[in-house]
Amino acid sequence: MKELIKRIIVIVLFLNIFGVIHLGWVDIASACGWGSSGGGDYVPQRRDSGGFLAQKSPVTEAQARDIVTNYVKRLNPELEIGKITDNGGFYEIEILAEGKEVIQLLGVDKRSGRLILLN
Repeated sequence: MKELIKRIIVIVLFLNIFGVIHLGWVDIASACGWGSSGGGDYVPQRRDSGGFLAQKSPVTEAQARDIVTNYVKRLNPELEIGKITDNGGFYEIEILAEGKEVIQLLGVDKRSGRLILLN
């Protein structure tokens, strides 16, 4: 009799697990937003009045200079900012030592404002 009860319990557990996973009683894959682009269910995104994602204006040359200046002055106040070159998707900015020698090139991404180490 005990053996029969054990078999029935095993069968019932198997059917419950099978039903949950394969028959879709619980959709495990969608628990973390799987299949939705950009994690739209969990990450707030700015939308414009038409319902489309809001576009930020690109970083200007002056803003890029400010970003790099703030970064460099925290590291070494004796360094200077040199020539800024527009390279399409980013600005290339020279970092100069005391003798006006280029010691580093930094980039600033126009879309995000992130710093990019170029050399």
